Amino acid sequence: MHTLQAIGLTKHFPVRTRLAAGRVATRVRALDGVTVQVTERETLGIVGESGSGKTTLAKLFLLLERPTAGSVLFDGKDLQTLGHDDLARYRRNVQAVFQDPYSSLNPRMRVEQIVGEPLIPGNGVARHMVRQRVAEVLELVGLRADSLALYPHEFSGGQRQRIAIARALVTFPKFIILDEPVSALDVSIRAQILNLLKRLQDQLGLAYIMISHDLAAARYLATRLAVMYAGKLVETGDCEAVYRAPLHPYTEALLSAALPLHPSARRPRIVLAGEVPNPTNPPAGCRFHPRCPHVMRECPIEEPGWREVTADHFTACHLHKEAVLASRAGPGAAPSGGPVPS
Repeated sequence: MHTLQAIGLTKHFPVRTRLAAGRVATRVRALDGVTVQVTERETLGIVGESGSGKTTLAKLFLLLERPTAGSVLFDGKDLQTLGHDDLARYRRNVQAVFQDPYSSLNPRMRVEQIVGEPLIPGNGVARHMVRQRVAEVLELVGLRADSLALYPHEFSGGQRQRIAIARALVTFPKFIILDEPVSALDVSIRAQILNLLKRLQDQLGLAYIMISHDLAAARYLATRLAVMYAGKLVETGDCEAVYRAPLHPYTEALLSAALPLHPSARRPRIVLAGEVPNPTNPPAGCRFHPRCPHVMRECPIEEPGWREVTADHFTACHLHKEAVLASRAGPGAAPSGGPVPS
């Protein structure tokens, strides 16, 4: 069974700030010590406000950025130790579907070229085999084979996203990173794309990492949920367990703003004071403590450790400091989608 993991993943971006005394070098702490895991046929939903580090995490998985610290592991192997051939295999196995189908497709290329492009460079794949594979994946996503000769502008937004999904499928991947896959689409089309993704997962055994602001979409597709705040992972567990009984105050506030599945199930709205902290100078201790309605004496001083409060449901919060720490250790024993407990 294939596994994709992030172990203690950290990404800091160097910046220079101009002050009265001159330029001062500093760092944007976009991601700090995040550990998650996903295996075949699972969907890990990663949610949080803008600036929480979700997209940075996706870029590290896609090798679009290099980590400052920590590792990305594919089937237990650190990507930084892989040779050229193994990295090419990784790129075939980990594909992406981006947010905006209007900008993620080259308007000057026909559908056959867009979808088939990952198969051609250096692989020695015959043209007729590329065309056959492209036709197969177009059928999988619900598009006609005669779409091959058309350009992106000849399709609707929902159809363009189907083309983007077909492009991700063409290399026979095991994992697909979904970066806000339905947020740019009309509400009437979102359900169709989510249903398509779920059907493809069942049919092909895919695993998804879904980056989303849309908590309803994440709940529909995800099997596990990871909640991020200011570059940190604050809670992770089974998706329904997190929605039913959130452990972290930030998760509780985030979910209170989501649309309920039924009007009678509406949660009391929690309005947080203050703003998301500056990533160049995050608060000491728990990064959420300046906005937390349950802040305690130790919150500004001590960073909370990971605790397994209920079975396979983890959080980093001093409210649960009496919970028994998980006894499992090591990346191979980590709960799927969850942290490696210390």
